Amino acid sequence: MLEELEKYAQENFVPIIRTESAKMLIENIKRKNPKQILEIGTAIGYSGLLILNNCEGFLTTIEKNPEREKIAEKNFQIYKKTERAKLICDDAQNVLEKLCLSNKHFDFVFLDGPKGQYIKYLPLIKNILNKGGILFADNIYLHGMVKSEKPIEHKHRTMVVNLRKFLKLLQEDKDFETKLYDVEDGIAIATLK
Repeated sequence: MLEELEKYAQENFVPIIRTESAKMLIENIKRKNPKQILEIGTAIGYSGLLILNNCEGFLTTIEKNPEREKIAEKNFQIYKKTERAKLICDDAQNVLEKLCLSNKHFDFVFLDGPKGQYIKYLPLIKNILNKGGILFADNIYLHGMVKSEKPIEHKHRTMVVNLRKFLKLLQEDKDFETKLYDVEDGIAIATLK
């Protein structure tokens, strides 16, 4: 159904969720059947549409890039999902802080935004996640660099260090039951107890 979007993403170098990761996302969405979903990193709306096609919930999705947000909005219209999706064009940190202040809560958070920011988002996500809610973080290994023993190039060092801190914090947090999966570029699935 979303083959046109896959083709567009490939031709325009837009990162979208990979095949096996998408299958895991769909499995978790179907199992949880969340009512309120938050996505950090809309891109062109591909993963948001995957989510909405596999549950009856409402999606709030955040994209910082205005051009991509417009494309995503168009795609949500084409696939008739606008009534169950709210697109926010802003920095995810700002939006998460506002959601915390407004006491908004979610059953499922799909984290696929800027990898170096995962560590900053974690306490905010924890604050807005319902008990039993799921945090699904994609691309946690950053092209394998997070697990690598080799020296990291300067341009990637901060992202890698921050992702390592994020994974350590997530795994050590007793409020979460966390599992890491070596699927494609790595997935962390954490359930808030």
